[in-house]
Amino acid sequence: MSFDFDLLVIGAGSGGVRASRMAAAKGAKAAVVENRYLGGTCVNVGCVPKKLFVYASEYAEKFAEAKGFGIDGELKSFDWPTLRDNKTREIERLNGIYGTMLGNAGVTTINGTASIKDVHTVTVEGKDYSAERILIATGGWPFKPDVPGADLAITSNEAFFLETFPQRVVVVGGGYIAVEFAGIFNGLGAETDLLYRGEQILRGFDSGVQAFAAEQIANKGIRIQTHADIEAISKNEQGELVCKLNNGDTLITDCVMYATGRRPMTDGLNLAALGVETRQDGTIVADDFFRTSVPSIYALGDVIGTPALTPVALAQGMKFVGQQFDNDTQPLSYDNIATAVFCQPNIATVGLTEDAAAEQFAGDLSVYESSFRPMKHTISGMPERSYMKLLVQTSTDKVLGVHMVGADAGEIMQGLAVAINAGATKAVFDSTIGIHPTAAEEFVTMRSRAR
Repeated sequence: MSFDFDLLVIGAGSGGVRASRMAAAKGAKAAVVENRYLGGTCVNVGCVPKKLFVYASEYAEKFAEAKGFGIDGELKSFDWPTLRDNKTREIERLNGIYGTMLGNAGVTTINGTASIKDVHTVTVEGKDYSAERILIATGGWPFKPDVPGADLAITSNEAFFLETFPQRVVVVGGGYIAVEFAGIFNGLGAETDLLYRGEQILRGFDSGVQAFAAEQIANKGIRIQTHADIEAISKNEQGELVCKLNNGDTLITDCVMYATGRRPMTDGLNLAALGVETRQDGTIVADDFFRTSVPSIYALGDVIGTPALTPVALAQGMKFVGQQFDNDTQPLSYDNIATAVFCQPNIATVGLTEDAAAEQFAGDLSVYESSFRPMKHTISGMPERSYMKLLVQTSTDKVLGVHMVGADAGEIMQGLAVAINAGATKAVFDSTIGIHPTAAEEFVTMRSRAR
């Protein structure tokens, strides 16, 4: 049977672009369908613009830090449109780069909304395209809970394009997106409340990281309320948003941002009619070779419920192409994926949390822990502290997890992730000569077990 394409990808995000480009490099005739923007969430309304906003949010504190060093600086003003529009221009530049990369690779870009007509046919804006393999890489999309007045709130998507910068913000959620945006708004000068319905923010992270980060974030001026949620949002005569909380309190604010979760973007794909199996949360069921329940239809990235991280989608795209076009018979490993949260101070982690390690290696775990005031702040006078933790299997000396809260944690953790994936032991850490004076050297000088 003859097809228009060997591979047709639905979604031009990180995983979809990588898969289509690499497939084309292997000689496959590839196409990618996109109805919004090239680069997906990460480039357009995710990690890239968010990191640019994080950079901006740190400047006010740097002025305060400088005084202890004899530098008399003053933050005179902050112009939101300048930041917003410069960010947008950079994203548009990246969109163009993605388009050029796809074109240079020989990938056909099809603009429009896709629907899967049958196991080998995708319809885009009324036109049918046949493909030997169809790959769904549509990612996720933020959603707001079913709360009266939720239409008055925004999500992270809209936060990048606000017409005016709010003076007061309520961020709802306790995950990394909520924590990062609370830091952005707070750092840029907004009075910021962070509401989370659970026991502690940053659920899923190491318990020591959770507690330490929450304390540091609160010290920055963000008002954290746990066991708190919004029951209803309304607008008063002054145009302010009135948030009625489940604890009986009321918050008056200019902006409410929900960061309470994301859902898979499978709208209109016709999955149920085709028999593509999905989970209760809407994610697509795919095996280690990204095969769905329907032959010839594959899926990868956030839409299949694996860790929602850009590098994971990129790795999946590479692995998929290797499996399909290069005789790769190995599944992708999701062990020891390093992650970072770009709040203030940063969080970074790789490997097991203490709770997970204690459960998996009961009675065979050594914990090394350190908290200290960074060298810079002995002069700046700022109260910020750093936190580091190593988890080690006692019997083998293998390092099971590394965790950090502190400046540049993400930059530091990347190198440590290499060590963890190489199977480094605590003895290897101990025998490594540190770089002095740095915060990172603490990871190779921790000698005394905390417990």
